[in-house]
Amino acid sequence: MAEDRNLMNHDSYSPDYIRSVLQDVKTVALVGASANTVRPSYFVMKYLLEKGYEVYPVNPGLAGQELLGRTVHGSLAEIPGPVDMVDIFRNSEAAAEIVDEALALPVKPKVIWMQLQVRNDEAAAKAEAAGIRVVMNRCPKMEYGKLSGEWGWVGGNAGVISSRRQQLHESGRMQSLGLGPRTPTSDGDKP
Repeated sequence: MAEDRNLMNHDSYSPDYIRSVLQDVKTVALVGASANTVRPSYFVMKYLLEKGYEVYPVNPGLAGQELLGRTVHGSLAEIPGPVDMVDIFRNSEAAAEIVDEALALPVKPKVIWMQLQVRNDEAAAKAEAAGIRVVMNRCPKMEYGKLSGEWGWVGGNAGVISSRRQQLHESGRMQSLGLGPRTPTSDGDKP
């Protein structure tokens, strides 16, 4: 990793850092999942599922119910296996308890991700001391969209300038981060 965990600037993340996090993660525990279709946690979960991530919704009030075809768990400890990332849709104060819960898991996650307006520097330092990467005050859906070029579809400024043709996700419906090996297209475009 190009960025030293001890010197991590949580006010500004490089695109390479965010890309490496999103590329490395396959399974996500989404803490604070909601069945309300207009809540950000609902459409972030839906988006991550569409991108091929395995998402485990966590919400004690919905435990045992289904959300987007996935069983909702009451806590991180109830998820039936390790997760790569814990995505926190709770307030900054609650993030500390969730990080402690993640650190108590038999297999620690690779990443703690705190959603927009969620920041807890003490919890982040604890996670980083345990070797876990941290992202705060960011949304993985938005960051993925910026890196893939989708953000520009809605008029957003991704902060990335590239003439590289974007790559479709394996489903053929959505763009991916464009991180995988490209294959030449019928028009002769070379990777």
